[in-house]
Amino acid sequence: MGSIGAPELIIIFIVALIVFGPKKLPELGKSLGKGLVEFRKASNELKSTIEREVRNVESGPSGTIQSEEETRVQKSQGATHLD
Repeated sequence: MGSIGAPELIIIFIVALIVFGPKKLPELGKSLGKGLVEFRKASNELKSTIEREVRNVESGPSGTIQSEEETRVQKSQGATHLD
């Protein structure tokens, strides 16, 4: 159970040629390539988002607590201005 070698690729190409025909094969390859590019892009975005969130968590919860307290203070100040 190793990687795909040259003989396997040739067999896959021949089967694809028989199933899809010579006219559809370039379109199929192009759409497959675009799909792989989009998948890699989404994968990289997800990876960077996870890394950014891990850094935020590792930097400590004090920043989060402060921002929540500041939000409460701002809300209470806004409520006093309405009275």
